Order: sequence, then C-alpha cells, then structure tokens
Amino acid sequence: MFDFAFIYTSALILLMTLLLIRDVFETEIVIFATLILLVLGRVITVGEAFHGFSNHGMLTIAFLFIVAAALQQTGVLNIIGEKLFSGDGPISFELLRFMLPVSAISAFFNNTPIVAMLIPVVRHWARKNDFSVSKFMIPLSYASILGGMCTLIGTSTTLVVHGLMIENGMSGFGFFEISRVGAPVALLGLLALAFIGHRLLPDRNAPIVQLGEHTREFVVEMKVEENYKHIGKTIEQAGLRHLKGLYLFQIERDHTLLPSVGPDEVIRLGDRLFFTGLPDTILELQKTPGLSILKDIAFNLKNYDSDELGTFEVVVSANSPLIGQNVRDSQFRAKYNAVILAIHRSGERIQKKIGDIVLRGGDTLLILAKHDFTTRWYHSNDFYLVSRAPGLPSKPKWYSWFALAVILLMIIAMAAGLIPILAAVSLASVVLVISKCISPEDARKSIDLNVLLIIASAFGISRALLNSGVADFMAREIVTAMGAFGPLGLLAGAYVITNIYTIIITNNAAAALAFPVALSITQQTALDPQPFFITMAIAASASFATPISYQTNMMVYGPGGYKFKDFVRIGLPMNILIGLASITLIYFYYF
Repeated sequence: MFDFAFIYTSALILLMTLLLIRDVFETEIVIFATLILLVLGRVITVGEAFHGFSNHGMLTIAFLFIVAAALQQTGVLNIIGEKLFSGDGPISFELLRFMLPVSAISAFFNNTPIVAMLIPVVRHWARKNDFSVSKFMIPLSYASILGGMCTLIGTSTTLVVHGLMIENGMSGFGFFEISRVGAPVALLGLLALAFIGHRLLPDRNAPIVQLGEHTREFVVEMKVEENYKHIGKTIEQAGLRHLKGLYLFQIERDHTLLPSVGPDEVIRLGDRLFFTGLPDTILELQKTPGLSILKDIAFNLKNYDSDELGTFEVVVSANSPLIGQNVRDSQFRAKYNAVILAIHRSGERIQKKIGDIVLRGGDTLLILAKHDFTTRWYHSNDFYLVSRAPGLPSKPKWYSWFALAVILLMIIAMAAGLIPILAAVSLASVVLVISKCISPEDARKSIDLNVLLIIASAFGISRALLNSGVADFMAREIVTAMGAFGPLGLLAGAYVITNIYTIIITNNAAAALAFPVALSITQQTALDPQPFFITMAIAASASFATPISYQTNMMVYGPGGYKFKDFVRIGLPMNILIGLASITLIYFYYF
C-alpha cells in the first residue's frame, strides 16, 4: 500500500520530531541531518534539498540580522524599548504594553523585520529590569504572528492563499476581509498570553553578576545635572535601588557624604552618586541623560563612537609614574590619550571623588581610549596588565536618526511594493554599512548562521513531505474524519490539516499544500469557498506549537534560551484557542 519513499520519510520525520522534543542534539544538527538523509534516500534531489539556501525568505532574514544589529549599534532600539516598556508594572501589564503595538504594526508590515529589530530591545530591557528574557521572547514572536492575521498584507501566508484563489478564477480577499475574524482572534490571543500564557513559559535568566558588599568593585562617580528626569524623586522611584550589576553605595551633597543611602533618599540637583559596578553596566549608566561622569573635550562620553573608542582595564604597576598622584593632577588624558571611567581597589571601597583618588600600585582602572591603546601601552612599565573590557555599542546621535530614516524608507518601500522585499532589506543593509552605522566586522558577526541553516533546511524537508505522499495522506485521513459534521466539521477539518502542516513544515508551504484540499471540499459540497480559504489563511499563520513552524519562532529560539518543548507547552494551547475562536467566528459570519 505504501511505497519506500512514504515509509522512509514518515520514519525520518517521526525520529526528527522525537529528537527535537527530547533535545538530544542541537536543533540545527537534527534538522540538517534529516535533510541529508532524505537526499540519500532519494526522496528529494540535491537541488530540491538545497533550494532553500537561495530562498528569498531565508536571505531576507540574513540581511535583517544586519539591519537589527545596526539599530542596536546606533541606539535606536534602546529609544524604542523605553517607549514600549515601563519596568514598574506586573509582568502581565508589561507583556500587553509591548505586544499590542507589535501586533498593530505587524498587521501592516512584514513581521520578520519587526521581530529582528526588537529581539535586542527585549533582551536589553529584560536584563536591565530583572525580568527573565524567556518570559518575553515567545510573546514577541506570537504577537507579531497574531498581528499578521489582521489584514491581507499582514503576512505572506495570506498573500499566498490570495494568489492561489486568483489563479483558480476567484476574486481573492479584500484588504480588510480577514480583519473581522483576525482582529478579535488576535486580541483574544494577546490577552491569553498576557494573563495566562506567561505562566507556561520557563523562567531562565542569563548569568548576570549581582553586585553587593563582596563583589569586585569598580567605583564610578556620577553627577546629577539639570536634565536628569528623576530630580526630586526618591532613590526607589528613580529605579536606582535594585539595579542589575550596579550598586549605589554613597551620595555626596554640598561637600558632605551621606553615609547610608536609603530607598527614600530624595535625589537633588548637583548630587554626586557613587556606584560600584561591572564595566558594561557602568558604560550603560553613563549613557543615562542627566547623569555625567565628567566632561572631557577629547571624548564626548554621551556621544562617542564605539567603532573608534573602546574600553580597557589596566593595572597600575609598582614602578608606575602614576603612583602617589591623584587622578586630577596625573594628566592621565594628556599622557595616555584616555579617560578614567572607574577605579577598582582590591579589598577597599574608595570613598572619594574620582579626581581626588591617589593612585596606588595594583589599582585597576577602567578607561575609555582609542582601539590602538593596547598596542601602544601593552609592554609599558606603567602597567602590569592591559586588557580589553566588555563594551557597549555607542554612536553619535545623528547616526540614530539616519539609521531610523533608512529603516522607515525600507519598510515603506516593502509595504508599497516599490521594490521586492529582499532588494529593500539588502539595500538597507548596504547603506547602513557604508554609512558606518555598523562596521563590516560587526555586520558579519550579527548573522546567526544556525538560524539560517534551520530555515533553509526546512524548505527541503517540506518538499520531501510532498514528494513522498505523506502530506496528501495526512490530508485525506483528517478531512475524511471531520467531514461528517457538516460545514462546522469541514471548517474544522480544513483548519486542522493546515495547522498540522504548519506545525511540521513552513507556514507558506502549509498554505500551498492545504489549498487543493480546501478547494476540493467546496467543489464537492457546493459551499462558499471564501470561509474555507480564510480558515486556511489563519490556520497556516497560527504557527505557535514548534520553533520550526514559523521564522519568527526560530529567530527568538536562541535569544530566549528555549528548548523545543517550551514551544509545545505554550504553543499547542495557543493553536487550540485560536482554532476554536476563528472557526466559531467564521461559522457565525458565513453559515
């Protein structure tokens, strides 16, 4: 009854699914190995297997990694993050606060660049506000998927169904025809995620050091200036009490030290705040408007370019000419062309202003200097050790506006159909590199090859399902089982088969494979085909249950630190909820 290709493909897909669920090997290894075995079994040709590596969607994602990295380098994403998040509400409120605008934008623009651009924003914000990033990455992907269901151009899946309808002599969808089903279903999904779904997500935090009394301390001094927005608020209200990787231990006010800093202490203009922190958290703190380390004519610390300047740690040697001099009188900047940002002294918390600290042998200085600092001073007797410190991306402010303009033009060009999506994204990437919004080296590093390997391999596997007859067999069996329940049962059958396809293969392939099944149902029953194709479009888009079923799921898979089963745990209930809601609404509207 079943030939070799059918049995061989079914066995491989089952084995692949089991290995992915149990996390036996890395996801990309399992999926690529399955692709190769399908070639060896002659289910697909070498050309069919590797056709996905030149697929426009896969290449678009590759360039979008560069676009997203450029936005992070220029600081645009941090500005967006401040608008989408507040940091002072319960997790349900924070989820709704960012998912609603993400869904709204995704209804009119391709969701892949939206997710690509927001991944670093969510990661940065979650780390800064002590939230687990794994609670936010899947909701980010799901919010973009739900938004894509709301209009004709919200997702390429709906456009695939629309195009197939026109090819078969039908009029296709109106721009907002799917909205009366998609919009309420999307809202229901967002509410479910915000109030229930997050409880099904893992709570995994990146290993960030918590600073306190016994941590290796770099001491940094910040002055409160007129444009600091929290003047007149307490330490607690300003969000300075429970900082990740930073500890506020002292305030100097009117030349008087406040020995203990309580949460109710009010911040005043001119206060000097003394923090101890890790190098990267200190750099992040000094970017805060209204808090300044110092003003230096050579280095604008609020507006420096991290492609030209970097951070270094240097240890003062026993024979260094710096010993016995305070920082202010040492002429450190003039001699070394560098600025001291913070100082670490083992076993002692320094209570003085940075400028008044008398340097000793063994002191570790966190400095900002040009990238050739290591070459120039590595063998100097002034320091025992010169090493690079963790840094944060930084660019002058005009880069932020330029990068934002490039991205907006890219989105407009894609939405209006002025140029193909791949051309728009690749052109934006080239412009951002040429304009030095991102360096060529950082652009190369930003591309996640593992994600691209998984996406490209999935196209070949979907072709194998078609070639072997596995896809057709699944369709016949499920639709036959559901057809006895009338129009409601047939709608459910069309939804289930499409949704099963989209769980194991890509959403666009699922829509294409399920279309002839739905068309056949309407021809045999003389029912209106429109509700069935709307059902198919939503079912193909409702790609929640596995990371490989939708490209935005794959994009958040690594950054969220997820396992395959995390998607199954929250995605299957989401698939069922969206399915029940959409089938009910479609049946109500059309039957």
